[in-house]
Amino acid sequence: MQSCDVVVLGGGIVGTACAWRLAERGRRVVLADPDPGGGASRAAAGMLAPVSELHHGERELLDLSLLAAAGFRRYAAEAGAAGGAGTGYRDCGTLLVALDAGDRARLAEVRRAQELLGLDVQALTGRECRRLEPFLDPAVSGGTLVRGDHQVDPRRLLGALRSAAAAHGVRTVPLRGEVLVEDGRAVGVRLGDGSALRAPLVVLATGARAQEHAPVRPVKGQVARLRMPAGQHLLQRTVRGVVRDRDVYLVPREDGELVVGATSEDRGFDETVTAGAVHDLLRDAQALVPGTSELELVEVLARSRPGSPDNLPLIGPGDVPGLLLAVGHHRNGVLLSGVTAEAVAALADGEPIAPEVAACDPGRFGSRTAAREEVGVL
Repeated sequence: MQSCDVVVLGGGIVGTACAWRLAERGRRVVLADPDPGGGASRAAAGMLAPVSELHHGERELLDLSLLAAAGFRRYAAEAGAAGGAGTGYRDCGTLLVALDAGDRARLAEVRRAQELLGLDVQALTGRECRRLEPFLDPAVSGGTLVRGDHQVDPRRLLGALRSAAAAHGVRTVPLRGEVLVEDGRAVGVRLGDGSALRAPLVVLATGARAQEHAPVRPVKGQVARLRMPAGQHLLQRTVRGVVRDRDVYLVPREDGELVVGATSEDRGFDETVTAGAVHDLLRDAQALVPGTSELELVEVLARSRPGSPDNLPLIGPGDVPGLLLAVGHHRNGVLLSGVTAEAVAALADGEPIAPEVAACDPGRFGSRTAAREEVGVL
């Protein structure tokens, strides 16, 4: 049985960011994942969109997302510098557009809710939308400009995080692991090859597969990636559209990639790409930007987002002492990865965390009091 200070289960963006921040504080960290970055992080579009993602009744998630967005530039820059790699961060803003009158009315209703919360949004006519993005369809009848909603390339961000973690001594074990509990507390992990790693702290960041210790569920999302010709980008900023009451987004990358997504399906751990879903995504993308029909289709894939009962992540002590949760980020995992990692590192040292993150305490779903009280175990 080997030992270390912390074992992080899950090598996606959230888990890798946690491993890096813990190692920055001098901890000996091992990260265990049979396919690091192959889960939900692989399919993420990288929209940093607290305002565009606003949903009724999710005020605590909005506050958390705004906190994360305010610090994301610094977080991305630190990860890039520590890992010696770029992250594809762009402060390009987001344009929300509508086609017909019904879509425009729905968008206006959302904008009123955003304005009531004091969020920075600007109503645009169809002509003003096309002035910003000339390749939009002439049928676009109106929109909303959200200057503060930006983007990052999740695959590049994960690469930078992995390099940063490795530079701080994080060791990656390419095996699946499960929390090892003895005498009612987490003491390490049991790895897929039968070996064990003993540690006084385990961080669980396995997304939707953390169901044994957290009330999370898989939410299937299907996404397509297109390729724009060199020097001929159809879009300059993220475009989110309402097409006959269906949501679609198009996220242009600096390297010419165009991400089109995404479905939201409660189908369990089903990562099958379906013809109908891809057809719908491409049809709605073409309705907003007709030129997408001429682009190369590079990739289609499906992954399971980790949903929680209230769509707020679970960040904090788990159901047994020695276990910290960093799961349930649903559609905001990339955006929230930085504040999650900083909170996990602070909790490991018994330090206070921001109120917006404290609202994510797993104890709201009835985690054991003893587990919640024991922080600062290192």
